[in-house]
Amino acid sequence: MNDDEEWSIQQIAKLAGTTSRTLRHYDDIGLLEPSSIGHNGYRYYDQAALVRLQRILLLRELGLGLPQIAEVLGRETSEAHALESHLAWLRQEQGRLARQIASVENTITALRGGERLMAENMFDGFDHTQYKDEVEQRWGKKAYADSDRWWRSMSADDKAAWQQRVADLGRDWIAAAESGVAPDAEEAQALAERHVAWLTGIPGTPAAAPGGDVKGYVLGLGDMYVADPRFAANYGGEKGAAFVRDALRVYADAHL
Repeated sequence: MNDDEEWSIQQIAKLAGTTSRTLRHYDDIGLLEPSSIGHNGYRYYDQAALVRLQRILLLRELGLGLPQIAEVLGRETSEAHALESHLAWLRQEQGRLARQIASVENTITALRGGERLMAENMFDGFDHTQYKDEVEQRWGKKAYADSDRWWRSMSADDKAAWQQRVADLGRDWIAAAESGVAPDAEEAQALAERHVAWLTGIPGTPAAAPGGDVKGYVLGLGDMYVADPRFAANYGGEKGAAFVRDALRVYADAHL
């Protein structure tokens, strides 16, 4: 790709799966200006504009509105650094979706072949056993056994609803972090309240045990989100995880 190469608005609209009208609107509101305008009035876009458009579309996927996207883009000084956070989230989603696709394909094959459905293979999008050793090491075997028993006792609909709750919470955390709100802002604290409610609803954790150290558990998890890349990926990378940690700290100090 040559730095001085440009593409017409029609080419970009087709490549990005959007419309010329949308791109013109982005220009009108100052979100994505063309790199040049031809004598015929056509808009043209260079490499920098393409990178900016990619970020706009990624932020739209996270549920941000155009005013929020403008704020995010206005704060970032490094396109590459910002895209790294997006990439971490996309890879995490890619792995999760790949496992879910495989699970659904196996279910379809079993149904069409008249085979017995294997319930334990139908929910690979959320492998609740993958952290078994870590949970037992941190909080004891009883903690894992209680949570494992709770998960296995749930119906398929309940499991799906719980997984959707987790996915929604992660997506909303990422959107809030990208929007630039402060950890102590009302929006961030509402998410922290949802997060703590989610944690206290999982049997076997210190947050769910009567008289358990909920505050210590929440603060410890917040630190772990930042320190462990596997958990940080759930919140868009280390920067997003730090936002979650800081918001949870504010909430814990005020309410736990």
